[in-house]
Amino acid sequence: MSYMKKPQFYNPDLPKNELGLTIRDYEGSLSTLCAGCGHDSISSGIMQACFELSISPHTVAKISGIGCSSKTPTYYLGNAHGFNSVHGRMPSVATGANVANRDLTYIGMSGDGDTASIGLGQFVHVIRRQLNMLYVVANNGTYGLTKGQNSATLDKGSKPKKGPDNPWDSIDLVTTAIQMGATFVARSFSGDKQQLVPLIKAAVAHKGFAFIDCISPCVTFNNHAGSTKSYDYVREHNAVMNRMDFIPLQDEITTEYAAGTSSQVSLHDGSVMHLQKLAEDYDPRDKITALDNLQRHNADGKVLTGLLYVDPDASDTHDVLATSKTPLRELKEKDLCPGAEVLSSINASFS
Repeated sequence: MSYMKKPQFYNPDLPKNELGLTIRDYEGSLSTLCAGCGHDSISSGIMQACFELSISPHTVAKISGIGCSSKTPTYYLGNAHGFNSVHGRMPSVATGANVANRDLTYIGMSGDGDTASIGLGQFVHVIRRQLNMLYVVANNGTYGLTKGQNSATLDKGSKPKKGPDNPWDSIDLVTTAIQMGATFVARSFSGDKQQLVPLIKAAVAHKGFAFIDCISPCVTFNNHAGSTKSYDYVREHNAVMNRMDFIPLQDEITTEYAAGTSSQVSLHDGSVMHLQKLAEDYDPRDKITALDNLQRHNADGKVLTGLLYVDPDASDTHDVLATSKTPLRELKEKDLCPGAEVLSSINASFS
């Protein structure tokens, strides 16, 4: 992987957030992905969301696996902590880091191959553990690094660039995430920044496991006529369930919608999501309704996007296991080695 620094020249009048930082402070190295790759739009969305939330880059841990998508953490939040793990194993690394230090904001970046194939077992178990993180899949239905083979998320009947149509049913990651217990599930499109950025902001603020499946067309291997992961197909078949604004706790809530067209969801920290309903009577807090909507739209060949399901009262791994609120590296020897009596009482509790 090559690293090219961006020019240091920038407009001195760029807007600043509450930390006094500009959007340039949230950038990374220059992207080496193909021009027009949807993954770069996802990187831009993450930078914009963190900038607007006034998150210090050094308080973020960005973790990835293998694939074009897993290269992208190089291209945003250059001053954040980072770890590029082996193929499909990002959730294990994220779990270890999260348990050791709950004070960081965790962003896991993965792809449809990294998550839906070799990493599927890790994906479902990190959901079960309710790890407090944002897990983003840049979903293009193909293995771009190895020249365009079909991935497990490619829709049945979708036409690849070369070879016969895909004969296999696809793995729908948002349905899987809801069924396995994810408490924030959304799908977006890399070409729709107006929808993607508020979803990322809300997912970062959510306590528990937040998942965003982002359709991100591969301009080299999967952006042709007949592909269900192409720019044209997603634009023509996008069924948007809701548009949202995200209002952090510290800001005055001024957003309004006409009566009967909006829904308000409060998160654990007091932040608020305002959903403008485009689908009649859709409540994203109803898991059964969410799954039913996904099945019906999939059957019609529609790509359902927006906030699909959320549990505003979710817990996370730290609540379940009662882990240390102090990062492990800050614990003293007396905390880590409390003595023989404490060890004996622990052993006795298992007898």
